Parts: sequence; C-alpha cells; structure tokens
Amino acid sequence: MNTHKRIAVGMSGGIDSTVTAYLLKEKGYEVIGLTMKIWNGSDACNAVRSGCYGPGEASDIEDAQKGARRLGIEHHVIDLCGEYGQTVLGYFSDEYTEGRTPNPCVMCNSRIKFGSLIEKARSTGISFDLFATGHYARITYDAAVRRYLLKRGVDEFKDQSYFLYRLSQGQLSNVLFPLGDYSKEEVRALALKAGFGEYIEKKESQDFLEFDDYAALLKEPPLPGNIVDTDGNVIGRHRGIAFYTVGQRRGLGLAGMKEPLHVLRINAAKNEIIAGPKAQLMNDVLIASDLNWIAPFDEWPDQPVRAKIRSTAVPALCSILPESETSVMVHFDEAQDSITPGQSIVFYRGDIVLGGGFIKVSFNK
Repeated sequence: MNTHKRIAVGMSGGIDSTVTAYLLKEKGYEVIGLTMKIWNGSDACNAVRSGCYGPGEASDIEDAQKGARRLGIEHHVIDLCGEYGQTVLGYFSDEYTEGRTPNPCVMCNSRIKFGSLIEKARSTGISFDLFATGHYARITYDAAVRRYLLKRGVDEFKDQSYFLYRLSQGQLSNVLFPLGDYSKEEVRALALKAGFGEYIEKKESQDFLEFDDYAALLKEPPLPGNIVDTDGNVIGRHRGIAFYTVGQRRGLGLAGMKEPLHVLRINAAKNEIIAGPKAQLMNDVLIASDLNWIAPFDEWPDQPVRAKIRSTAVPALCSILPESETSVMVHFDEAQDSITPGQSIVFYRGDIVLGGGFIKVSFNK
C-alpha cells in the first residue's frame, strides 16, 4: 500500500467501522465511506434488539453519515435491497424450509458485503482501490505459494474469521482488516481519542434480525407437524420446522417426560421433528459440502487441524478425509455437542483459516 491509494470503508454506523475509517485516514489514505441499505421496510415489525436486518437500519445509516462528516470523508449509501433479498433472505428461507439452520452472516459477507456492495458502488462511478471493514481478522500474503491467507484476529474474544471463510483469493487480495491487530479495548480507546466516545455506548449488532418473528421472511407459511421419539412414536406437535433447530429444548411443549428432550434431527420430507435426550446430541463425525478452501488442508499434513462447528464453539481437533469431489468427512477426536445441519464448519491450523463448508449430516463412527 501507499499513501496515494483510495480506500472505501464499509461503514455500519458502529464503533468498529468508524474507527477503521479513522485509522486509515490517520495513515494518510484517501478514505470514502460506503453503507449498505438492505431493509426494504416491507415486513411490518418492531425492533426488539440490535441486528443487521430490521427497521433500525435508518438510524445506523444516519450514524454512519454522521461519522463520515466528522471525519471529513465522502460517504455513499448503496441500495442493495434487491440483491440482499434474493441472495441472503432467499437462502434464509430455503434453508429453514429444508429443515436446516442457515448462517446468513456467512452468506452476506461473501456474496453481499464483499461482493455486491463493491460491484454496485463501482458501477455507479465510485472509484477506489481497496475495500476495508471493521472485522476482527487478518490477511497476509504467502509469497512461497502465491496465496493470500486469512487469519484469526489477535483478540480471541472478538475474532470474526469464522464468518469470512468463504472469501475468495480475488476478494482477499483487495480487502483490508485494519482492526485485526487490535483488541476491542484498544479500539474503544481509539474511539475516545478520535472524538467518537458516544459510539462506545451504542449497542453492537449481535444478531441477524432485529425482531423475533421471522415467519414473514419465509416463502411459504410453516406447517404444524409431529414430534416423534427415536422409535418413531408421536410424542407431541410442532408449529413448523422452521421454528426449531438441532439442540433446542425450550418450546417443544414436551413437559412430563422422564427426562428433558431436545431436537435431535429435523426431517423436512415428513415435516417431522425427532426429539431425544441430550446425550444423543453428541456426535464425532460429520459430512460437510459446498466447500471453500483458502489454504488446502493437505498442504501441511503433519500439522494438527482444528474445526469450529459454530461461531461460538471452541476449535476442536479433527481429521479431514475427502468424501467425494464436493464434500469431506470430518472425524473429531472428541464428540461434539449439537452439530447442526446448515451451519458452517470452519477449519484452522493455528491462526490460519484453511477454509470450510456447510454441515450436511452428523453421526457416530
């Protein structure tokens, strides 16, 4: 990089993206702000939390514009309602309809934030050399293999590399994550120094939706069906498979059983939920498909691989075996709790993100 580069920053109106823009400007770069508009307002609802999708977007856009004005940088709002609806909301609905639990943040990052946003901004005549966001992750270039590597952020509690594993080499080569070398506390201190103290108090988006009832996002209304035990006996009724996920206990309406029961599997073809004791949620093998490899796992055969089956999971030791041309079989050293079809599994060697895919099924060897 050099001081003549023009960098676009994806500004959400929060502390992380605002500090990202501040840091880059302080380093002498010409900085512009880009903010996505994805909420089309067609779904009548009230925001009950801070999230990525919901009626609170107008306030976030206003905060992003305010931050850009204070920094003295150019700012643009890019309307991506159509792209987001087709790509992320369509995927969200399809996955739940098929009895899987979607991961909309993963899809949004690879297809919208680091895809459509950049493409649409440039198509409207906005020019820039690189794109930066406030993600807590790092990118390095390995000259030996001529490949960009994605790494965990230094702040293990804020690391967001799990949500970025689907980025391509083309995307990684044009992206900056300035906060990857900072802790959250250091970012808060920078916000105070830059005069953005009020952004510290702003509630951060921890959820996909700002509202509870996501039935309005589904293409077809959920249909009630049976809850069965592992022998196929009907033990209750559910209100639609889209409202349940593997591991769930609350909301099943199965009081009076000998022991608490959890969702073990969801059979979309039969519109059926299979429930059982928590012990049956432990599995040590899974199959993942729709893979994206940033650094192929077989390049370092003597180094241990760890995997996360959800963003909040502790990376667990595993081995990876090709299962087909498009899928792998993953064997964990220790059984994992509530492996959920539709969620992402992400593989790591130390701080390096090897890649990942979507969980298809799990079982015990």
